[in-house]
Amino acid sequence: MSFSSKVKNELVKNEYANNCCKKSLLYGMALFSKKFSFDKILFQSENKNTARLFKMLLKELCNIKCDITVSPSGKNFYIEIEDKSICSKLMTFFGHSGDERSLKINFSNFICDACHNAFLAGVFLSCGTVSSPEKDYHMEFIAPFLNLTKSFVTFLREMELEPKLTNRKGYHIIYFKGSEMIEDCLYIMGASASMFEMMNIKIVKEIRNSANRRANCETANIEKTVAAAAPQIAAIMKIKKKKGLKFLSPSLREMAEMRLQNPDVSLSELAEMFNPPISRSGANHRLQRIMKIAEEM
Repeated sequence: MSFSSKVKNELVKNEYANNCCKKSLLYGMALFSKKFSFDKILFQSENKNTARLFKMLLKELCNIKCDITVSPSGKNFYIEIEDKSICSKLMTFFGHSGDERSLKINFSNFICDACHNAFLAGVFLSCGTVSSPEKDYHMEFIAPFLNLTKSFVTFLREMELEPKLTNRKGYHIIYFKGSEMIEDCLYIMGASASMFEMMNIKIVKEIRNSANRRANCETANIEKTVAAAAPQIAAIMKIKKKKGLKFLSPSLREMAEMRLQNPDVSLSELAEMFNPPISRSGANHRLQRIMKIAEEM
């Protein structure tokens, strides 16, 4: 299973307490689908669970019944609506009148902050992909229209995300290359498990690269360092993203910052970096407390 499929399967399972957030999720999926107009609605996905979610939301929020069809190859799933009255019902549900000169985001659909997160998840489910962090750091969204692209870029920047733009075969590509920006995007969408998987892979890669430069290191020690440091750093980053490191007590905050600055050193080496130095067991105790706090979050 591709990393994109993992992310989409995680997003499909997210639960939203408020109908306004479910509406925003559906809006993101519909607005960036293959066709979204008063004449025709066409949603396409390679992920069966995504198509099922689109069908379920149409029925739950708009009382629109539809069927899922499968391509002859079995790789794509479609939901197609050609009844103009039903198309009009859905377009009107999202505040589109038909008088707009071009298709773009109707921001009045977002009632609460969580609506923005749900909308971004919907857009990714509809037209987003993300590369496996084992190979590359790349996430992209494909949009068919220029003004829709511009309004989506504005939306992302309001979420403190900075996308880049390019064109491919007549389509507008909104993309991120840096791992941190992709991690932030995954977290905002609600794909926190995928975010932590990506962080762990990145940490392991960085530690291995650093360790490979240290010719005198033994393979066993490298693997031991990697195994120990990765979950520690993932826990620290979780706390940092959710609460900020100031949430921790001074001693734990100092340990968190020291570990982030030195991801490739052993526990004993880490303990000796403190002024005055602390014991190895003391360093381990602090890191275990940090991981416990992250787990409770």
